[in-house]
Amino acid sequence: MSGCSQSGNSKNAFVVPETGFNPDEEVEITFTHTMGARLQDVLNTYIEEFNKIYPNIKITHQSAGGWGDINGQINTEIAGGNQPNIAYCYPDHVAMYNIAKSVVVLDNLIASDIVIPGTEEVIGLTKEQKDDFIESYYNEGLAYGDDLMYTMPLNKSTEVLYYDKTFFDKNGLKVPTTWKELWDTCDKILKIDPDCYPLGYDAEDNWFITLCEQMETGFTSAENGGEYLFNNDENKAFVKELREYYQKGYFTTQELYGSYTSNLFVETTDTRCYMCIGSSGGASYQMSNNDTTDGSFAFEVGVAPIPQYSNDNRKVISQGPSLCILKGKDTTDQQVLASWLFVKYLCTNIEFQAEFSMASGYMPVLKSVTENDAYAAWLSKGNGYEYLVAKCVKVGIDGRDDYFVSPAFNGSSTARTQAGALLLKCLSGEAADDSAVDKLINDSFQEALDECEY
Repeated sequence: MSGCSQSGNSKNAFVVPETGFNPDEEVEITFTHTMGARLQDVLNTYIEEFNKIYPNIKITHQSAGGWGDINGQINTEIAGGNQPNIAYCYPDHVAMYNIAKSVVVLDNLIASDIVIPGTEEVIGLTKEQKDDFIESYYNEGLAYGDDLMYTMPLNKSTEVLYYDKTFFDKNGLKVPTTWKELWDTCDKILKIDPDCYPLGYDAEDNWFITLCEQMETGFTSAENGGEYLFNNDENKAFVKELREYYQKGYFTTQELYGSYTSNLFVETTDTRCYMCIGSSGGASYQMSNNDTTDGSFAFEVGVAPIPQYSNDNRKVISQGPSLCILKGKDTTDQQVLASWLFVKYLCTNIEFQAEFSMASGYMPVLKSVTENDAYAAWLSKGNGYEYLVAKCVKVGIDGRDDYFVSPAFNGSSTARTQAGALLLKCLSGEAADDSAVDKLINDSFQEALDECEY
């Protein structure tokens, strides 16, 4: 057995034992996620395959519900010392878990060239495996300001622009590629259907953060333990502009409407929207037959990248679950190693990545998955009807060079929440004149900053 170099300057940097992983020692690990029944079926199939390689590792998994549920549950479990070994996570979650130093730094596991007894496999990742990851997805694990790796990407989603292609074709409308084009399109749509919302946007926080990134005006930084940069004149200016478009009736949002705007998008008999910006992982909810009784499709759905402020600085938010390994005072090296081997298996297994993407509508994290025959055949079926999910995934894959992730630190989750809250206040708050609008916006930004710093 050859050794490995131990890297990292964190107390959480796991030191791989020279003896490596013991395939003869029984070990049990737990995995908490947000998967529904369909995805758990896929997971169970690949746990069986994993156990053919590592029969001594018993994996128990459970769904915690939604993202807010899993974050709250794991924080409580960490406080009680009964956290799972592996968890679904977003960067903001990991930053919170790390307050208690509960997240295993993965650098030494990734770098380990110790061979696992009875196999020809090393503990760590080979160069080929690392090179196969989509770079922006892999680098999300480094988004904590200390150049250390805390997570591995499992599957990803982004935001896309859904539009009623049938309506666009009928009325000679072009799909907008910039925000200026989008507002022009909204104006044209309102002239055709004065009772509609031309655009629905599902996530106010994502919108604010994305515009900060596209315009390079500043949102947050992981420097100095975390900094809040959003309270500036440039951001106030674009929010004021958004308010003007909202007052004109160009758009609504999930909170303003009171429900996901996909409900407006698939609506065909009442007030509706003809464009919707939402998660690529929610494509099945954007299918036009959701509102029909006979299963037919009321219209063809188009999918395009979200508009950009400038095509010279294309930015689209990257979301979707990564995996982190958690530890407590009673966690053994064997449990950490077993957890890592399972994480590595899920994240680097081409067949799992393909099947999980087809079942979930999320995008695989490996470049080579698109070369998988079954997956390539599925992608080729993508259309604006029954294979809308495949069409949406392909748009997401094609735009992978544009993805960004906000810096993660203790407080970054609050910043995200406050970004959405301040945008809502600025859009819908009452103001009698322009000076009152300016005061509303200034006060909303300051209140958001105060909440973050508090």
